[in-house]
Amino acid sequence: MSMFFSKREAFKEWKARRPFWGATLTILSGLVILWIPIQLYEVAIVPGSILFSGFFLGGLVFLLGVMSYAMPKLSTVFGVITIFAAVLSIMGALGGFLVGTILGIIGGALCIAWKPELAVVETSHHDLNDDHSVENEIASGIMES
Repeated sequence: MSMFFSKREAFKEWKARRPFWGATLTILSGLVILWIPIQLYEVAIVPGSILFSGFFLGGLVFLLGVMSYAMPKLSTVFGVITIFAAVLSIMGALGGFLVGTILGIIGGALCIAWKPELAVVETSHHDLNDDHSVENEIASGIMES
């Protein structure tokens, strides 16, 4: 039973260090956007078909979601590119019947808005007094020796 709680806690810690919901919605959006070109592939395999842009944009949105998990520090950049790619996917893949576009916009916005949670550092009462004195010195501009 303790192993279950340790895995759950480890997942919570992993999730807190990444834009989890933004990346998850972005991956889901990429899959929904890719679904239409995959279904139409046999019908529209003519040269010059706009279907390939649907493959490209759907794959790009999916890849951006995966990269948001892998490199959370760049989630703002990935979120902006995700929003643009999701909106552009309307031309090539009908935006996954607009469901993929809406999920991509929401997922990209969540990736942009995500900020890492700072770890709570346990300090003693003595350390807190030292921190306040340093803040007071900096605020007043007078450094005590």
